[in-house]
Amino acid sequence: MQGIMESIQTLCSGDHGNEGFMQDDEDEEEENGVGRLTSWAELLGFGLAVFSEAIAPQLQCFCDRTLGFAVGQGGSREAWIKAVAMAMSLVRKAVKKGWVGALAPAARVMSQALSTASEPITLDIPVPFKAHKVETPSVTVETSAQELTNFFKTMFIMRRMEIAADSLYKSKFIRGFCHLYDGQEAVCVGMEAALNDKDCIITAYRDHCTHLGRGGSVLEVFAELMGRKDGCSLGKGGSMHMYNKKGGFYGGNGIVGAQTPLGAGLAFAQKYLKVEGVTLAMYGDGAANQGQLFEAMNISALWNLPVIYVCENNHYGMGTAEWRSAKSPEYYKRGDYIPGLKVDGMDCLAVKQAVKYAKEYALQNGPMVLEMDTYRYHGHSMSDPGSTYRTRDEISGVRQERDPIERIRKLLLSNNIATVAELKTMEKEAKKEVEDALSKAKESPSPDSDELFTHVYRKGYGAKAYGADRKEVVVKLP
Repeated sequence: MQGIMESIQTLCSGDHGNEGFMQDDEDEEEENGVGRLTSWAELLGFGLAVFSEAIAPQLQCFCDRTLGFAVGQGGSREAWIKAVAMAMSLVRKAVKKGWVGALAPAARVMSQALSTASEPITLDIPVPFKAHKVETPSVTVETSAQELTNFFKTMFIMRRMEIAADSLYKSKFIRGFCHLYDGQEAVCVGMEAALNDKDCIITAYRDHCTHLGRGGSVLEVFAELMGRKDGCSLGKGGSMHMYNKKGGFYGGNGIVGAQTPLGAGLAFAQKYLKVEGVTLAMYGDGAANQGQLFEAMNISALWNLPVIYVCENNHYGMGTAEWRSAKSPEYYKRGDYIPGLKVDGMDCLAVKQAVKYAKEYALQNGPMVLEMDTYRYHGHSMSDPGSTYRTRDEISGVRQERDPIERIRKLLLSNNIATVAELKTMEKEAKKEVEDALSKAKESPSPDSDELFTHVYRKGYGAKAYGADRKEVVVKLP
């Protein structure tokens, strides 16, 4: 709080009054204590004026500088509005009733509002990196309250989405294959924290959350899973073929390991077009022995392509443990002449730090391998109970000790970024978002029959599709 106050005093250059901000309680007794104030700038000015009058009269000038300070701090206006409304309510109650003790929580809420955005927080990663032919990144990582809060919200939405997909599959709304990602959310969320819109991702078939991380929506995922028109692949791809070219996400690929040479091709295009971006070619430990992976690594190393090979090692390729399928399960070393890092894939901050480091390396020197030590809670797919080749105690042990959402929850609480009640509110909002998206997805229609013939051949080539009787059933494709 002291540092925030010093920043405010630096902004202040004279005496400014706050007449006109204070209103009678009778005029303001509306929802959330906001009253008739509708403009978010008005709300900020009023709340901070009340706060400064109650706590520190010498800071009244700050109410005139609210908007500029808010923008400068980079905070979301939703966070500001909520925090200021809470602080305003507490301060007004204290002033009216003479409850001096209520001013302390008001001060805490306001200090959170001012620090929510971009004030740096420095933390140490608990599990150190392991390196192959390269120096390890620093275990000290810089984050912010806003970033940690976003980590929590995004991962919780992902978790609820996958749990809902489980129910949809069991209710036969989803047909065919369905591979869930719950447990591995930190890999997706941590990667995105180090990437931008110039970077590309291509992955295998456990891809629902990857689509979400690349800017897709929960509605698009659910609709695609159920084969509906509003799906990200227009309802024609299903669980294994999420796709978002605008977001730099090139699928969802159903053939084990086949996405890795495609990833090398994307990186070649980036280098050829002089795009300052990298491609993350993701695969699991079950695909780590595929010959096409090593062919892709070879050509990308020869040509110094900006590609990062990300092995999501959840320790079981379908139902086969890594030690039964790989002579050397140290996958970060399997690139041989390509440097690699082993990363705690259950820690968002560790993933963020490793991907940031690998991106800088790849843009200058060529490929790198990242092995993400992670874990899936579900079986390989919905047809796999996931408990015949591992014990329930093993699964519950990982949940208790390494769960990525619980790790972020602890950081938010220990750094006084959020309270237990505030986290519960975030969880309720996330559940509602998922439920609303699911309802809309169920209402989405099936694709039009004409869609059967689109995205098969390039338009204008005069190609024809034939039925069983080539003389009678002929359709000329557009």
